Amino acid sequence: MLGNLSGSEIVILMLIVLLVFGANRLPDAGKAVGKGLREFKRALSEAEDSIQRLPPSSSAREGEQPRDGKPKRLVE
Repeated sequence: MLGNLSGSEIVILMLIVLLVFGANRLPDAGKAVGKGLREFKRALSEAEDSIQRLPPSSSAREGEQPRDGKPKRLVE
C-alpha cells in the first residue's frame, strides 16, 4: 500500500495527520486504527475457516453444462 511513496511523502503525510488529529489525540487514533485492523483480520480469518469447513459439492458447479450437452432444467 505504501510501497510507491518516497520518504519525503511519508513525512508529509505524517505531518498532515499530526495537524488533523493533534498531538493529544494521535495515540487514541492509532489505537482505534489498530483495533479496527485486528477486528478486520479476525473476521477475515473466521470467514476463511468457515469456507474451508464447507463440504465439497458433489453436483456440477452452477452454470456448467452436463457432459451430455443438454442444459439441466432448473424447474420441473
